[in-house]
Amino acid sequence: MPEYKYKNTAKKKPQKPNKTFNFLRLAIFWCLVISFIWLIFGGALGGGQFEEEKSLTEILELAKAEKLETITVRGTELHVTPRKDTDLKPMVSRKEGGSSLQEQGFAEVVESGKVSIKVEEATDFWGTILDAAMIVLPTILIIGFLIYMMRQAQSMNNQSMGFGKSKARLYGNEKKKVLFEDVAGNEAAKQDLSEIVDFLKNPKKYEQLGAKIPRGVLLAGDPGTGKTLMARAVAGEAGVPFFSISGSEFAEMFVGVGASRVRDLFSKAKKNAPSIIFIDEIDAVAHKRDARGGAGREDEQTLNQILVEMDGFENETGVIVIAATNRIDMLDKALLRPGRFDRHVNVTLPERKDRIEILKVHFKNKPVEDDVDLDALAAKTAGSSGADLANMANEAAITAARNNRKKITNADLTEAFERIAIGPERKSKVMNDHERKLTAYHEAGHAIVGHVLPDSDPVHKVTIIPRGRTGGVTWFLPPEDRSYKNIYELKDVLARAMGGRVAERIIYGEDGVTTGASSDLQHVAQLSREMVTEEGLGSKLRDQVFNTDEVNFFGDRAKIYSEKTSELIDEEIEALNKEANARAEAVLKANRKLLDKLAEALVEKETLEASEVKDILKGSTLPDAAKLHD
Repeated sequence: MPEYKYKNTAKKKPQKPNKTFNFLRLAIFWCLVISFIWLIFGGALGGGQFEEEKSLTEILELAKAEKLETITVRGTELHVTPRKDTDLKPMVSRKEGGSSLQEQGFAEVVESGKVSIKVEEATDFWGTILDAAMIVLPTILIIGFLIYMMRQAQSMNNQSMGFGKSKARLYGNEKKKVLFEDVAGNEAAKQDLSEIVDFLKNPKKYEQLGAKIPRGVLLAGDPGTGKTLMARAVAGEAGVPFFSISGSEFAEMFVGVGASRVRDLFSKAKKNAPSIIFIDEIDAVAHKRDARGGAGREDEQTLNQILVEMDGFENETGVIVIAATNRIDMLDKALLRPGRFDRHVNVTLPERKDRIEILKVHFKNKPVEDDVDLDALAAKTAGSSGADLANMANEAAITAARNNRKKITNADLTEAFERIAIGPERKSKVMNDHERKLTAYHEAGHAIVGHVLPDSDPVHKVTIIPRGRTGGVTWFLPPEDRSYKNIYELKDVLARAMGGRVAERIIYGEDGVTTGASSDLQHVAQLSREMVTEEGLGSKLRDQVFNTDEVNFFGDRAKIYSEKTSELIDEEIEALNKEANARAEAVLKANRKLLDKLAEALVEKETLEASEVKDILKGSTLPDAAKLHD
């Protein structure tokens, strides 16, 4: 495949400041400072700001009265200095232009010699400066203001023009590329995407058979499963330009900007074809159109432009669109049809073997002890995404550093796993003896019910040390990954969740129950409602589901079933809750001594591992009242 040369515009050099404008701005500033100083001190320096204005007649009378010491003539101005033995202030007077002192009646004063007369050239330096400043300063201010406004207008124009430009980042010439070998797990997804890479590398092989390159690939999966990493691996393997953008970056407060950015993005991709456009979180701009919408809505204009660009009149563009979402149910049907997103690739949560490979990748560059068991950690982390596993690896390293260890140990792995799964230990929270004992019975109730019921997951750990928002934790882990659960397994989950509240009631009576079971009751309520409305596992409403995600014209979620059905759903949920409560009570009453024994062990040790719980609960029995099947 030939190499395609293109410029990486992902990073732009910062613009250098305009030196001319900065100099002009500085000059205007100092002119204003000098003008202000002149207004304050100029008059004093010029000698006329503090002189009292007098008429020639008054000056003549004062001169005849011998109250003046000197008269300094500067052009048409007379600057008068009074005698020191008088209370007069310095004065100034003006004679008519062209006339002399003799013509003004000062002849006898001059001849008497009682007043000293000085004649100086009329070089009013400060007056000249002030006159010039009065002309120059306004001119400079006007010019500076006009330049400032022009630059502001240019900046606003550039900004408004930039609204319609795509904010996509271009990758492709990095030294270190992401390849499929860097992506652990999800082999099925990698297989689907490897065909896209082959399309880009060997297009003629497919064209000879009449095959067309897929226009779009939709990566769907839970958050953190590696959808973005998969897309980058496709670009790395294919060696083509890779434009990356988030769906939210198309949105703007101005109508039409999103559509403009879509056009600009596809235009850049076509110029660098063959190329890949990756739109992350595409559901931000491509959600379903409904009755509330309209042609003028910004999000719908953006979606329409994406639809046109992906399958308009111009079909052969050499551009493949890869999009990622964790809400495929929200996407518009027009976007999902063949011709636009031809392939839907499910990036699923990793299975156990995939989790081992992912953990190996994240621990590859970390020092670990020889006995570190990544397989045991992979077994515990069913349902965890790749991002969760990466976080666990990082937390394990942080824990080891916190304890001043040079290598990561199994204890660090366990602490990292529990810290992420249920939160850190709250060692600062101090419980009194009553609370410790109550918590111990509560957690023992969960553990015994879960241990005895045949379809429940086995107990992994029990602790009364507060973690996260909980006062204690009873942990159940499945022995293997499972995609489905039957009604017996779900009912056992409900019963063991009720075990804590039931244990409190048995030990402390009806009035002794606490708020410690609030999260358990919320879990029971949610799971029982899902069983009835979404899984069709009710007794009276078996095999019926009732979706409540329909949206009416006003945007409100509406029930699509009758009030009678709603009452039946409530009755089904109540029946499941009562059954779970009765089964938990039957188990705990039948194993009353073991309940005390397990609670005492928890008070003493605070934390019990699976093997310790199993030893304490030897000889536990399953009463007939708690059985669902033989």
